[in-house]
Amino acid sequence: MTRTIVESKTKTAIIGFDEPFCVIGERINPTGRKILAAELEQGDFSRVEADALAQVAAGANVLDINSGAVFSNKMAEDPRYADNNFVEPPLMKEMVERVQAVTDIPLCIDSSVPGALENGLEAAEGRPLLNSVTGEEERLELVLPLVKKYNVPVVAISNDDTGISEDPDVRFAVAKKIVERAADFGIPAHDIVVDPLVMPIGAMDTAGQQVFTLVRRLREELGVNTTCGASNISFGLPNRHGINNAFLPMAMTAGMTSAIMNPIALPIGPKKIAEKKAEIAAAGVILPDEMDDETFVTLFGMGSTKARAGSEMEAIRAANYLTNNDEGGSEWIKFNRAPAKEGEGRERRGRRRRA
Repeated sequence: MTRTIVESKTKTAIIGFDEPFCVIGERINPTGRKILAAELEQGDFSRVEADALAQVAAGANVLDINSGAVFSNKMAEDPRYADNNFVEPPLMKEMVERVQAVTDIPLCIDSSVPGALENGLEAAEGRPLLNSVTGEEERLELVLPLVKKYNVPVVAISNDDTGISEDPDVRFAVAKKIVERAADFGIPAHDIVVDPLVMPIGAMDTAGQQVFTLVRRLREELGVNTTCGASNISFGLPNRHGINNAFLPMAMTAGMTSAIMNPIALPIGPKKIAEKKAEIAAAGVILPDEMDDETFVTLFGMGSTKARAGSEMEAIRAANYLTNNDEGGSEWIKFNRAPAKEGEGRERRGRRRRA
């Protein structure tokens, strides 16, 4: 069975056909996150560290670190900041070091800039996953030597110089080309994790069927592990979690072995809580004065005031159990065990000591 090994200094994550599904946390990425990008521009890495810890707590097996930040203010002062080749290499090094200072989970080094990839590989302890190489000739010549030099696995994205094809046969052919070119560099197929490119189901009705068929072919014909940007399937649709929760177990049973995704259900903020309380008050419902916000959002099915594992993680863990990749259901039971209330653990430990 194909197994892709990703390691930190002390921990190992295995992506494999006979392994539990590997969750690659995606949140350490300033693209589309203006607040994070602004903080990074100011040299503030506190959100990076917090996101790392929250994703690990939610069950991520690997953390993706993307350095694609735009420093608009610095750009106005110094034109060099308009060049990602100037911005990303030192930023990637710092981000990797900051994450490694708070957690020892394996990493995925993610950038379109070769210099940032190499800086990340140099800073990372262990054996990180590299994200990514495509079928474009220039990209193959830049990235595959790095993969060989550092002896790391790599995500291979199924597009080339012609762009992203809607034809799944073309995307398979691109993946096969990358696997073959990697072999020319002495890189084995078990170190290639193919992203077959998930299309939005809202734009293409056959997107789900396409990716399931592609994943089966990649597994059976090329013997490679697979990954995807899991939320792509639900882009533009209402109740995206509902689509994602169905898609992930179906992709797993087709043979997909990992996904780059957000493992966290983000906390419910004060604004939404206030709006819901106003709605309830308008309906004539009187709430107890002593009811705290966490009790309130739980009672009305809003989620939690704290970051916690998302519903996609529940779907993945259930699928792991049903596919016999969670022996005895121990992880499922652990995941669903209610957390001890404040002070409860200390009381129980105290009672055991007195006994």
